[in-house]
Parts: sequence; C-alpha cells; structure tokens
Amino acid sequence: MQIETRFTPDYIFESSWEVCNKVGGIYTVLSTRANSLQKIHKDQIFFIGPDIWKDNESPWFKADDSMFAEWRDYAFKSQNLEIRAGRWDVPGEPIVFLVKFEQFLSRQNELYARMWQDYGVDSIAAYGDYHESTMFAYATGMLIENFYRFHHLESFNVIAHFNEWMLGAGALYIKKYVPKIATMFTTHATSIGRSIAGNNLPLYGHLHEYNGDQMARELNMAAKHSIEKKAALNVDCFTTVSDITAEECAQLLQRRPDVITPNGFEKDFIPKGSKYTSKHKNARKTLLEVAEKTLGHPVHRDALLVGISGRYEYKNKGIDLFIDSLRHLKAMKELTRDVIGFIMVPAWIKGPRKDLQLRLNNLPVDESLNKTGIVDCPFVTHELMDPHHDNVINHIKHAGLCNEPNDRVKIIFVPSYLNGDDGIFNLDYYDLLIGLDMSVFPSYYEPWGYTPHESVAFSIPTITTTLSGFGVWAKKKGDRKPGLNDGVEVIYRNDDNYTEVYEEIASIIYDYTLKSAEQISILKKSAAELSNKADWAHFIKYYREAYGKALHNSYIRLSKPYKLSSE
Repeated sequence: MQIETRFTPDYIFESSWEVCNKVGGIYTVLSTRANSLQKIHKDQIFFIGPDIWKDNESPWFKADDSMFAEWRDYAFKSQNLEIRAGRWDVPGEPIVFLVKFEQFLSRQNELYARMWQDYGVDSIAAYGDYHESTMFAYATGMLIENFYRFHHLESFNVIAHFNEWMLGAGALYIKKYVPKIATMFTTHATSIGRSIAGNNLPLYGHLHEYNGDQMARELNMAAKHSIEKKAALNVDCFTTVSDITAEECAQLLQRRPDVITPNGFEKDFIPKGSKYTSKHKNARKTLLEVAEKTLGHPVHRDALLVGISGRYEYKNKGIDLFIDSLRHLKAMKELTRDVIGFIMVPAWIKGPRKDLQLRLNNLPVDESLNKTGIVDCPFVTHELMDPHHDNVINHIKHAGLCNEPNDRVKIIFVPSYLNGDDGIFNLDYYDLLIGLDMSVFPSYYEPWGYTPHESVAFSIPTITTTLSGFGVWAKKKGDRKPGLNDGVEVIYRNDDNYTEVYEEIASIIYDYTLKSAEQISILKKSAAELSNKADWAHFIKYYREAYGKALHNSYIRLSKPYKLSSE
C-alpha cells in the first residue's frame, strides 16, 4: 500500500478511557499496537488517558515531571488543565498524558447544550458513565488544542484519533475549534448493537430492519448512541475492527467505515522453549490444585482443562453456550477422560473465599466461614455479593453440573479479575491461560475477539464462532480443517441455532479428549502459526492507511467552506 508523503502524519494524538487504565479489550488493542507505532512515529505519537488515580498510582504509568513541563504549566494556568506526563509501561514505552476532568463536571449542562447546538448531540437522557466519559473527552480535546497551539504545529500534519463513544465529544471539539487537525474515530463495538444483542433481541437476521435512533430510545441508550453517531458522521476517517461491525455501523450509525482496522497482537512477551514449558506446568498445577480444593475431592491429573474468559456479558460472550456444552458433554456416557471447565469472568464479589484460602494453605477450616461454595454445588472460588441472582451460578445449577466426585465433567467459576493478587490463584490471566488445554469462546456479539486471539497466540487451540470478528478472519486465513485439527474451529452461529452450536462444541471437546500427546502438540503449533498471521507486523498497515485517508479527507474538507454538521 502506497501512502503519499503529504498524507503521512507528523504528529498523532490518540485517546481512550483505557490508556494506562486496564478495563477491557481496548487496553490490549492500544497497549500492544503502541510498539509498532513507536517504531514508525518515534515519540511523535501521544496517548491521552483519564487521570482517575487518587490513592493509588496507575501500575502502567511511569511519570516524568520534567517532560513538557513548560507546556503543562501553561495549560494549567491558561485553561485549568491538570496534566501529568510520562511513559506508558508497555513495549515501546510511548509518551502518555493523563488529564483530570472533574473540574468540568459542574459545566456539563452548558457543554451538552453547546454540542446540541453545534452537532445535534442529544444528551438530555444521559446517565451513569456518560458524564465522566464526556467530560474526559472534552478535556482531551482542550489538551490537544492547547498542545497544538503552544508548540505551533499549524504547518504539520496532525491527527487526533478518538476511541469509542466515550471520546466522541473530543472528536467534535477538535472539528469545531482546530479544524486543521485531521480527525479519526474508531468504534470497537457500536453501543446500540451491543445493547440490542445484550437484551436478547435478534441482531443479525433483523439488522437491516433496525433504526439505530429508535432502538436507542427504546433501550435507554439515546445519549451514548447519539454522541457515537455524531462523532462517526463528522470525523475525517471513521474506522472499526471487523467486517461484522462495519455492517452494524452502516445500518445503525448511518456511515460505513472508511477503513477496517483489525486488532493485532504483540507477542514479544509470550514465553518460548523451556520457559513456556515451565510456565505451562506451573499454571496447570495451580489450576488443578484450586479445582481440587474448590470441589472438595481429588481430580485426575490428566484432566482436560477447558476455559472461557472475558467480560461478564452472559449472552454476548457465549457463557450460556459454554455451560450448556459442558452439560451436553456430561451426558455423553462414552467420555473416558475428566474435563474441567473454568469460567474466568469477573463478577461482583466480596473477595476470595476464606475457607478456600485456608484449604489451599492446608490449614483447618471452620465450615461456617462460607456456605456458598463447598455446600450443595461446590464450584465458586470467590464470594459473590449476590449469588442468588447471578446468571452463571443459576445456569450451572439449572444444568445440573454439581461436581460430584464421580462426574466426568466439572465446572469452576472464577468471578474475579485475574491480575496477580485475587487471593486464590495469585497469577495474572496470561499465566493461567498458558495452562489450559483448549479454550472456548462461542460469542454471539464479538466485534473482534481478543480472547480467542490471545489463546492461539499462547498455542492454546480455541473454538469461536462466525459472529466474532476474529472468527471471520480465522475462517479466511487458517480454519481449513474440521474440528480443532488446525488449532482453531470457527462454528457457524446465527440467531436461531443455539442448540446445534453447543452440541458441536461438546463434540469437539469430546474428540479432543481422545487425542494423543503428539496430536495435541501438532494442534498447539498450528494455533501458534495462525496467530503469527494476526500480529501487529501484519495489521499496522491498516492504521497507516486510515491516517492517510484522514489527512486526505481533511485536505478536501479544508478546501471547502467550513460548516458544522448535525445531519
């Protein structure tokens, strides 16, 4: 792909709520892509994140008080912008600015009125995280403008890139106040598409019948949808992460993305050789030990360890399907090897189970310490705040997966963030993922799908679906053989074939239990080979294309009479 020199950026500002703030998949997108961008635009790309750190410092931020000190002092005195500068503690260590935004909350109604007048953004029904996100986006826009003017960047090609609806107000701010800056906006998942799917409405078969504005009002998503749509319609380059989401954007936001920017992965931190073997053994030992202490009886050392992880989106992530596939597998009488399914999905918890902590340390246990885990159906590692209304708990019980000693199929629910100090595993997610034999991510709504992507990068064969962006990509690039025989299986899924999908998953898991160590070794290599085609070395070109289009479109825009658009 050839990009004209005049359409190559000199400076890039990229902002997200997840810069130095590990919340979900967007953190992985930005933090792993940073290294590739640093190689191309060394210290001329600036990431901007929210300064929400009060009692504790962000573990991913390395402050440098001397960096841009004169400008930051000017920004504070001139516009009351409190900005900290430093490096993001990820490969490439890009420059990062953390900005406070609480000082603008008292002016939110004034700013909402201005966005309505300028662009038709409807914030009247805003609630919850809309306010903080939008004020952060506003502060981000001010930061970019202030930096741009202080450093006299008018003669340079400058791009401001905003991620997700949370930063929509920043994109609109830049278009209004610094129109010479080329703007980009990326939706990683449309807010209304995710909401339609999460509310058990059929998204795919009826997509072209939905009106985004109408559905947003019905599902109480009007403000988020409005700012996302107006940002998409007003930027110089609009992008999303997969063909699936592009169709959503075209229908629900009424603009087809200019470029598809699939999510790559930086694999430099994945252990190799003897280090991989050592970490795999340690993770497997930990998973088996926790399973045994949670269940209250011994488990076979050769048990097949299967996992699902991600956000607690019960239907969208296919957690319901995972549970039903294990239920179906349990009914297969010919199963000759134990299977332990791990649901590693953060939920609302009080903390680690005290009785389980004692068991793991081989200490005597007072059974009155915990009545939710070891009695009746033992399968939870942490104490939930409201276990009686938890979807996973209720579905597991309904499925009859009560982990009896003689059951071939067992299930363990890990409702905690796995960040190394959860009190039970005390390992981070990647250090546990490496111990699994296979993973299952049967998503219903998954614009990209980092969890199956990460899985194959760690040489863990995975199952996903055609409703996942990664699944669609893998179907084109690597899923050539039936089952997991090439390291990945992409199952066809639609609005109506739920039963067929969980039956197929159960069948694939069953087949995997029959494979020899040599066969499994081949599958693991195949999985890793597929992931090699989906790293940032291959995917960064799409961002370079998007930068080029943003600058090209901004040149065209600037050659015309300027006007705001609320269409």
